[in-house]
Amino acid sequence: MLKRKMLPVCMAALLCAAAVLFGCGGSGGSASASGAPADGGQTSGPPYEEPTAINPSVFDAEPATSSGDCLIDASNASLGYVGASAVSSSRLKFQVIKDGTSYNYDMQGDGTPLICPLNMGDGTYELRIMQNTSGNNYVQLSGTSVPVTLENEFEPFLRPNVFCQFTDSSACVAQARTLAAGAENEGDVVEAIYDWMVNNITYDSAKAKQLADTTGYIPDPDGTLSAKSGICFDYASLAAAMFRSLDIPCQIVTGYVSPDNIYHAWNMIYINGSWVSAHVTVDADQWTRIDVTFAAGGADAGYIGDGTTYTERYVY
Repeated sequence: MLKRKMLPVCMAALLCAAAVLFGCGGSGGSASASGAPADGGQTSGPPYEEPTAINPSVFDAEPATSSGDCLIDASNASLGYVGASAVSSSRLKFQVIKDGTSYNYDMQGDGTPLICPLNMGDGTYELRIMQNTSGNNYVQLSGTSVPVTLENEFEPFLRPNVFCQFTDSSACVAQARTLAAGAENEGDVVEAIYDWMVNNITYDSAKAKQLADTTGYIPDPDGTLSAKSGICFDYASLAAAMFRSLDIPCQIVTGYVSPDNIYHAWNMIYINGSWVSAHVTVDADQWTRIDVTFAAGGADAGYIGDGTTYTERYVY
């Protein structure tokens, strides 16, 4: 893995409920986009070396904090993620809290592990499994406090998590490796993946309409790849899975876009090098926004905005 210049990551204050992203900016870098496909451009940077394997996310029950049918695994906190599982017939949420900011993730009640990023930097995190009692009321079933010192700031954005699920055998990983073959630098990798998604994934307006009043949607990168279509959250999740599998830090960001505060999803990437084309500029050693959904076109502004003003809310 190439060494990256370490810069502090500034995250906006967040109060997260796993949101519906049917609509369908950020900080650092500069990226512009248009509805037209990317047109090549110039790249630069050190030689690219494809990783031999992905950075995995593993749930380990043995070191987990246990309370009844609840498990919280923080053994990989330095690698930027935690896991939780629980068995309950009631609705469950997993809370990841730091400095008053709370991310709330829906959990399955059958004991299936949930992997969540530690996306707010170093510090003490409160981890809680919450059970619904009535309406919007929850009671804590299990909890623990974890001091976190990340191995580096990029760890949470190099690994699979609940909104970016992939393994070494995933189809999206195989596709990413195919696209990266022959790349001379990381700018070439970004260009190849961006252009491929713009030209091969179409916006699914019917799906967007269907999910308009739904909460808790979870994207599936391989599903999006197979269908060759999706909503903005699908685009952002697939892009993140492909970039992360190639050892390129990539955030999934959700928030609002102009002109009507449409809820939307996009990506922030960080590369050793640059890619400059007529429509996109990705600079070296800083987080830069790319909006593959907008660039792909196929959806009116009522779903994806006008690509000019972005307000970050949640980062995964």
